Amino acid sequence: MAKVVRIVKTLRNHWKKSTVGFCLLGYGGHWAYGKYCDNLLRRAACQEAQVFGDELIHPSIAVKKATVFLNPAACKGKARNLFEKNAAPILNLAGIDITVVKTDYEGQAKQLLELMEGTDLIIVAGGNGTLQEVITGLLRRADQASFSKVPIGFIPLGMTNTLSRTLYPETDNQVQLISEATLSILKGETVSLDVLQIKGDKDQPVFAVNGLRWGSYRDASEKASKYWYLGPLKTRAAHLFSTLKEWPQRHQASILFLGPTERPPEEPEQKATRPPLHIRIYRRLALYWASPKIEVQVEQPAEPWQEEQLSGVELSITTQNHQPNLGRTLDSMNICIEPDSLSRGDFIKKGIVKVQDPLLCLEGSQVFHASRCRMQLPQETEGHYSIDSEEYEAMSVEVTLLPRKLRFLCHPTVKQQLREAAQ
Repeated sequence: MAKVVRIVKTLRNHWKKSTVGFCLLGYGGHWAYGKYCDNLLRRAACQEAQVFGDELIHPSIAVKKATVFLNPAACKGKARNLFEKNAAPILNLAGIDITVVKTDYEGQAKQLLELMEGTDLIIVAGGNGTLQEVITGLLRRADQASFSKVPIGFIPLGMTNTLSRTLYPETDNQVQLISEATLSILKGETVSLDVLQIKGDKDQPVFAVNGLRWGSYRDASEKASKYWYLGPLKTRAAHLFSTLKEWPQRHQASILFLGPTERPPEEPEQKATRPPLHIRIYRRLALYWASPKIEVQVEQPAEPWQEEQLSGVELSITTQNHQPNLGRTLDSMNICIEPDSLSRGDFIKKGIVKVQDPLLCLEGSQVFHASRCRMQLPQETEGHYSIDSEEYEAMSVEVTLLPRKLRFLCHPTVKQQLREAAQ
């Protein structure tokens, strides 16, 4: 008892050191418990992947080949460690023949996709920028019509992983998100998503699954990292300093656009069975002896282009991938024009909301639904676009919607929710 009293007196006499010690002990315990929980998640994911690896396959069936495009620089250089610790063991246990391609510089993924040979699966391990490079390289190929049917898996390892909100259930645990994304690749459920083709006057087109942003909200959010020393106030400070340089901030352009198009029926994921031989012979003979068809040229009606002169604090052209609807009958992209009649205080408040959800179209904005648009900027326009978080010089562009162009692997729960919502 005397020993306990002595310890209590020591702690009381040195209360400052005791307080710091207890805080460090509590933090260390919380950190160790978090690591323990992460290891349990990894173990459970590996056990689930082992089930796929233990499945027997017919000798005539080749092992699936997957090409992984890994950006080691993503997530401030942590992407390689995250992949090797959380995703690679799951893929290896599943018995997939994996080829990992590590990108060394910006734009390399586009070049590698143009040279890549046949693969059963493409896996993108990175963030928005890596995904944008991969799909751009894929859709620039000469055989993109057939190659675009290869399913794409997305392992979110970047600082911005916008598409992960569409493909996987939301979670704040990074290990759980990576594990569920990798397991979703093994389970094979896919969802068809739209793609935007963005073409300038000279360069080759680039492609995006999220969208294009141009304006003051985008510029301010890009500069927030310069005020890192302000901690949690850096975003607010970036928008505040933006209002001090010039106000009101207007971005003007002329835009021509076509309305939504009717959505054709979705192609079945499984190919139809081949008809018997005698039916195929009959069809060929009937086609051979049939009289030649006379083609009648029908004049196509002029496309009903609509023109708008816009002036706003920001303009965004986005797909509907963040809220996919399998039952919709029209295909369109959203053109959102944020009003420039804002006070400085409203600009700062709404700017913080836009940082958390860049694709959000705020209340009071002007919205158009289009399948194709041409945006003409005034001469000597300065600034940059953000196309799927990648920076491009602002110029006049033509944006075309490619509906349901690519198939992405998703979590089975998400696919079930989409099917139920479409009914």
